[in-house]
Amino acid sequence: MPNDVRAGAAHVQAVVLDETDRRILALLEADARATNKAVADAVGIAPSTCHTRIRSLQERGVIQGFRTEVDPAAMGRSLQALIAIRLHSHARSGLTAFRDYLAGLPNVEGIYFVTGDRDFMVHVAVRDSAALRDLVASTLSVRPEVAGTSTTLIFDYLKP
Repeated sequence: MPNDVRAGAAHVQAVVLDETDRRILALLEADARATNKAVADAVGIAPSTCHTRIRSLQERGVIQGFRTEVDPAAMGRSLQALIAIRLHSHARSGLTAFRDYLAGLPNVEGIYFVTGDRDFMVHVAVRDSAALRDLVASTLSVRPEVAGTSTTLIFDYLKP
């Protein structure tokens, strides 16, 4: 992929996961706050073994982190949108730098490097339409590498 713009599974080398690893991962996906003892008991292994396996999964990049997800609306950012961004062809050499720029913007919930006629899809959560307009018109569209944007409001979403 150009300029090493990769995320998620692209960074994980092919890893061998046995059934115990898969069960640990399923439990942690369902409840990242589960205690080591609770996971060990559910899987049927000693807590020390469970801890060692979880650490190994982290070191191998299978577990990429433990997060607290906060509803943006609870933080006063109830308007969500997807912003498709197309870069000028000459700017493609700076994909990683542009991705890092996007990651540093407030209100960004997710950044996706995509195929097709757009280069990035950016999920944002802002307080209102004026804040969204400002983000698109005064922050993103003025960047010299941006050829165009397209904004889609999100009415509702479900994270399975």
